Amino acid sequence: MDPCRGATAVPVNITVLRGNNLRGSKNEQCLSFVRAEFNGSVLGDSQKLCVPIDECVNYNFTCSFKCSEEGHTLDDLAHKPLILTVLEFLPKEKKQKEEKTFVLGQAAVDLLPLLHSQSKFSSTVLLHPAPGAHTEAASQDEGVKPTLEVTVSVPEPLHSDSQLSESNLLSVTVETAYSVPEVWTHSPGQPFNYVAALQVPLTAEKEQILLFSNGVLKTADDKELAPRPRKWPLGELQAPDAQFIPGLFIEGEITDLEHGDLSSTEDQEFHVEARCNKKRVSWDTVRRCFLDTGGVASLIRRIAECRLVPVEIMRSPQTGASKTAAGKAGKEKPQGEDEIQIPFHGVAYVDLAPLLYPGARCIRGAYKIHPFYDSDLFMKAKKNMSVLRESFKVLAAQGHPRPPSSVGSCKAAPSKVFEPHKAGRETKEVLKKTGNQGKPEQSESVTDTEPQVNTEGQMFADSRSHIVIEVALEKPLVPKRLPEELAKRVMELIPPKPPLPRRPAGAERAVQEYQTQIASVVAQVLEQYQQMFGAAFVPGAKPLDPATQGQRKSQLFGELNCSGKYFALKEQIKYSVVRIVREKMLRTEAFTDQEQLQAFLSQLYVFLVDEMHIALNKTLSAEAQELQPQPLLDCGQFRHLAREAQLNEDYQLAAQYYQEQLAREQNMPSHWFDYGVFYMVTADYLKAEECFHKAVSVDQTHVPSLLMSGILSEMNGCYENAETYFEGATCVEPSSVVAWTLLGLFYVAQENFIRAEMAFTEATKQLRAALLCRTVRKRDTEEDTLVPPGGEEGGEIGVAVETEAETEEPRSQSSQVIKTEENYKINASSESVFLQHPPTRPNITIYMETVKFLLQNYALTMAHRALAQELLCPEGGPSGSYHMALAHVNLLQGKYNSSEASLQEALTDSFQTPDVWALYGHLKYLMKDYKEAQNCYERTLDLVTDASDTHPVYLRLGSIYLQNREYESAKTTYLRACKRSPSCLTWLGVGIACYRLGELTEAEDALSEANTLNNGNPEVWGYLSLVCLQTGRKLEAEQSYKYALKFKLADEALLQEIRELQDHAGFGNPCFP
Repeated sequence: MDPCRGATAVPVNITVLRGNNLRGSKNEQCLSFVRAEFNGSVLGDSQKLCVPIDECVNYNFTCSFKCSEEGHTLDDLAHKPLILTVLEFLPKEKKQKEEKTFVLGQAAVDLLPLLHSQSKFSSTVLLHPAPGAHTEAASQDEGVKPTLEVTVSVPEPLHSDSQLSESNLLSVTVETAYSVPEVWTHSPGQPFNYVAALQVPLTAEKEQILLFSNGVLKTADDKELAPRPRKWPLGELQAPDAQFIPGLFIEGEITDLEHGDLSSTEDQEFHVEARCNKKRVSWDTVRRCFLDTGGVASLIRRIAECRLVPVEIMRSPQTGASKTAAGKAGKEKPQGEDEIQIPFHGVAYVDLAPLLYPGARCIRGAYKIHPFYDSDLFMKAKKNMSVLRESFKVLAAQGHPRPPSSVGSCKAAPSKVFEPHKAGRETKEVLKKTGNQGKPEQSESVTDTEPQVNTEGQMFADSRSHIVIEVALEKPLVPKRLPEELAKRVMELIPPKPPLPRRPAGAERAVQEYQTQIASVVAQVLEQYQQMFGAAFVPGAKPLDPATQGQRKSQLFGELNCSGKYFALKEQIKYSVVRIVREKMLRTEAFTDQEQLQAFLSQLYVFLVDEMHIALNKTLSAEAQELQPQPLLDCGQFRHLAREAQLNEDYQLAAQYYQEQLAREQNMPSHWFDYGVFYMVTADYLKAEECFHKAVSVDQTHVPSLLMSGILSEMNGCYENAETYFEGATCVEPSSVVAWTLLGLFYVAQENFIRAEMAFTEATKQLRAALLCRTVRKRDTEEDTLVPPGGEEGGEIGVAVETEAETEEPRSQSSQVIKTEENYKINASSESVFLQHPPTRPNITIYMETVKFLLQNYALTMAHRALAQELLCPEGGPSGSYHMALAHVNLLQGKYNSSEASLQEALTDSFQTPDVWALYGHLKYLMKDYKEAQNCYERTLDLVTDASDTHPVYLRLGSIYLQNREYESAKTTYLRACKRSPSCLTWLGVGIACYRLGELTEAEDALSEANTLNNGNPEVWGYLSLVCLQTGRKLEAEQSYKYALKFKLADEALLQEIRELQDHAGFGNPCFP
């Protein structure tokens, strides 16, 4: 039952069972009773009972109140405790007309369990002593705590399960305002009231103004405790310690920079200084608000429409307030709201948009206090009315001359009518529209006239005042899919590859197992022999005579029998013999004929003895074991050769290498990923998606394949699947910057800007953490390095110079060759080197880090989207790395003019970066401007630092040298390439250069190496034929020429040269007449 929706009020029954460890004011037996209060109403007093010292007293006092929509509401149960006061009857003195009472202590009972659909709960609460009570001194001296045992119950739960699941609990904690204006001082003659106020929706029809009016001004000498207990939203109690909520504390320092306005390093340093050396106003009060279904939907709608919620701050005198603010509203003559003057009126704008992040339940940050202006309020928060002014009007109408000294609540103007049965649908519609809510935009002022200057409020800005506020929810507004659910969804989209079936153990396996057991038995017998008689095989020793051999044999058998080892060895062999009988001899049934049994035993004996001798020969043989030939190329070399073939646009050869790689190790997800990237190069996206899905089926946690599957799903219009893949990648590897950034880019395309902001924020957080870890590791490495005496200063300068050179421009991919997918993680060690104090913001942005991954895997559309976000990023912009990445994208798309323009911009910013010159050389090479390409390549290799990928630079520069007949330079360039990353083409280049230089022996050696790496290259066979013709070897010349034709040599000039040399030599062509 929901009492706020029904007409019948629900009674809440409170029973105070007993009190423990109670003492009177004079530390003696006394007469006491319990008074129960809730929401400012006295519920009743118990009967007066005699309290023995430190003994239990059974009050058995029962009282109740009714929870209804008009009286004590569910929201009251959420933020107001049940106050239990234990009072003592003092004996009547002479000439005293009435009996006096003395407060022994107070206890606060939290009624929140009733909102969790509990119909009954029991609690033992601490009775906090009142000042001056003997209980206070006794509890401090002896450690004995007085307590009350209380039971609270309702006839039936206040909520049904469905109502409980749709409701929520909002907690707003106003902690401390730091660096308040210096004019705020303690005035004993005129105390001040420090107020903070904001407005939240409770239901679809009801708005609530929360007033935090119990701020305490503290100086820098009054140090701030950490952690600090949170307070109930109550006024002053007779027992001061009863205002603290048990188990709820405030952490001292703000370590998370995601929320709030203090995001820069300067602001953080000022916050630390303000905590230590500036004045502050402390509230440390939490106000819990119960939100029903309509209230939750209204809160979501309000955040979606305007993400900023104003929290107004003021200081007003506790006496004589009628002269300043609310008193003016009490005059007979009505006054406009603009005439209400609020002293020291400031406002902090709290961004609640992070509460719409999936799974988000709490935001806590420090927010700057600005002077209050109606125009700013309208522009930022889309509100026309000040919360404080509205509360003053409500309080004045109720007859209150000033805000209460405790945390209060005022009803605000009703909001849009909300129909309960439409709550779920409206919530979903609002969530769909939350993507359109970005940062608040500037709008025109609500008035054309210049606003009046808020002189007192300007002091907040001059003092750089800021307030720490926490907003928490019991349940997230937007549920987050669990990692298990995402993994299950990915498995549904891409079923995992079934495990390989176990091969049945055949006859060969049975024989191998028997030989293995024989070898094991021989090793154990040999070990026993050596323990008894010493080394069995001594080089150069004379053989033993037969008598000694027989004697040792008998002793060995006797030892094996006596120790039980003989039986153990026999049992060890038995199982393997049984398997031979079943698998090799195919006998599984008992013999009925004795003769057949004897014949079978004889056959089995002969077979076992023969296999035993084979096993003994293998075990005791002194000859070296025959080694199996290892393959010439491993999977890493296949990957290198395949990408080299991609560089030369020989896609058929590249596909062959990738297929060979998969044939070697079919169950490696990285091999399927490489094959999928190859199809991305050829724009065969259907086959690329199939390869990425195959990689995920092999390994459900392969993050690069999940990301590429998400990109291709988005390209195909399968947005739900794409979101599943991206979220799955973030769950598999929460520290992946690329995964979070791609998720954010996906949400940007879907115009869901709040979730995009969430993903980008998490990516930035992970990037900072990764760079900080690298900084610590680098610093530790530098500290471990020995510095020669007198060289400390020079060493630091060297580090600084290297740091400046490395951070001048982030390294980027400089060619069309794709790097391995393991590089998708952060590799910004050379781009962001920190010395002593790491900066708050990284030098490389999350978008540029993601662009590297996208360029490596040819996801060009998403790369364009990431570069667009880089321009909008405050830390980014049109930097050298941006222009180089944009040039790379245009180059891969064949837009050479646009790529050249971007490269010229990049060279303006970073002319000493080798990757820029390498990419410029590739551009000129593809444009067939070989002279400029040669100059760019030579400059790339002449720089102090190497390019990120020099292999294509060597290949293309060497080919230009060969075209220009600079054979010595070509030979040197290709040899450098062979030293770094040998391949068929590098050795072919060396062979061609040596052949043209007349170095036939070196040319043949280089061409042989090239033929070893790829025996299907027709150009290699062609030059081998030339070498053989030059050296007069007819058979080799004919064979080489035959293979050159077989593999379809397409170089007409080379074919013509071979034929001319064949004509001159008179051999070399099998078809020659």
